Amino acid sequence: MVDLSFALVGFGNVGRSLICLLQEKRDVLLEQHGIRFRITGIATGHHGIAIDPDGFDLDQILHTSDISALSKMPVPSSIIEFVQTCPANVLFENSPTNHETGQPAIDYLKTALKRGMLGITANKGPVVYGYRELSALALQHHSKFMFESAVMDGAPIFSLFREALPVAELNGFTGILNSCTNLILERMRNGETLDQAVRFAQSIGITETDPDADVDGWDAAVKVAALTTVLMDRPMTPYMVERTGIRGISSRMIEEATAAGERWKLVCSARCSAETIIATVRPERVKSSSPMFNINGTSSYIQFDTDMLPGLGIVESDPGPETTAYGLLADLINAVRGKGVIQ
Repeated sequence: MVDLSFALVGFGNVGRSLICLLQEKRDVLLEQHGIRFRITGIATGHHGIAIDPDGFDLDQILHTSDISALSKMPVPSSIIEFVQTCPANVLFENSPTNHETGQPAIDYLKTALKRGMLGITANKGPVVYGYRELSALALQHHSKFMFESAVMDGAPIFSLFREALPVAELNGFTGILNSCTNLILERMRNGETLDQAVRFAQSIGITETDPDADVDGWDAAVKVAALTTVLMDRPMTPYMVERTGIRGISSRMIEEATAAGERWKLVCSARCSAETIIATVRPERVKSSSPMFNINGTSSYIQFDTDMLPGLGIVESDPGPETTAYGLLADLINAVRGKGVIQ
């Protein structure tokens, strides 16, 4: 039996979905994995910070707009101070992604790991810009840095190579990693303009905080960089990815592709070439014979080329915040079960 106290940084759609998932799986966590938990701290950018050493009432958290009002201790002056002082042994870090530096999420995780806390994030920034440092810091302090949800939400991408594909060498990958642009291109194929399709994507909450990050390919480039950094052991930033977004795709181009039996997709790829990695994000016309042709809506797809399995693909169909939350929970269970990283 292990008793865990959770601190959450970021409490948007993913954080709230995590609370709902924890409520739903509470009995399973206890009976099958021996995990009892409480949430002792929440820090947000706009709705306050709160700490309760005894654990919050989860229903109350979900129905409160002013998080600070729930605090049973003096409210910390910053999120860093919150991570330093919150009585917790697990940090779920879900602040907005900084595509340029990975900060301040990297510092939040560093602070947690130095305390011996388990650091779990759905944030791509710390994976791209801090993977080696954070992993080394976790090892030094007998903890773990986990990030399954950083790419393709809760789909088992990183853990696939960490656990299920020992000694497999990854030569490259190709896929559709930005579900927002996939939906936008589909709606353009159905007659909407780019602006109309972007507004719809915003209305259902699937764009990045700044939709330009999706439309201009930055979100996809960060994911390519994260996969390359971790799975191919080649540190890469999004600035090293040859990147073209979808702004140049016109209605006429969409019509021409449709007439030819093809579809435009924002295709992500990386491949080993001699001593370098060639990584790209760019719109491409794909034929009906391509696995990417029927990846519709907000679905994602990736195909790995390894020396053992030359064509291993994973499809994630229409994910939402709850699938990202599941990735966070899976990281927690995998870190605790059999690893003994939390005492």
